[in-house]
Amino acid sequence: MPTPEVLFVCVHNAGRSQMAAALLDHHAQGRVTVRSAGSAPADTVNPAVVEVMNELGLDLSKEFPKVLTTEAVQAADVVITMGCGDACPVFPGKRYLDWQLDDPAGQPVDRVRPIRDEIDRRVRALLEELVPPGA
Repeated sequence: MPTPEVLFVCVHNAGRSQMAAALLDHHAQGRVTVRSAGSAPADTVNPAVVEVMNELGLDLSKEFPKVLTTEAVQAADVVITMGCGDACPVFPGKRYLDWQLDDPAGQPVDRVRPIRDEIDRRVRALLEELVPPGA
C-alpha cells in the first residue's frame, strides 16, 4: 500500500498549516508524507507558532512558508485547507477537507495554544483514518 500524502494549505503558510504539517509528521513517524503551502506565503513562520510548537519539542525555526503549486495538489491524496477560503485547484480522486480554525496571526502565545491543541486533535483523528493502528 502506498504511503498517503497530505497537503495542508492556508493563505500565508505561516501558522495553522505549519502546525498541522509538523504535528502530522511527528505523529505519523514516516507513515504519511506531509507538505504544507500557501497561496500568498508570508516571509517567515509566525513567531508565536514557533514558540507553542517548541513547547511540544517540535522545532519550526528552520521552516519557511512555501508557495502552493498545482503539482503539490496533484501529488496529494488529501488536501486540507485551514478555514481561510483558499482557492485550491480541484482534481478528481482527491479528498478535500476544510478545517475551520482561528487564525493565530497577531495572537499572543496563550491564544495560539488552543489552536495548536485543536489542530493536534484533528491531525490524530486523520492519522487514524489514513493509517489505522496496527497497519
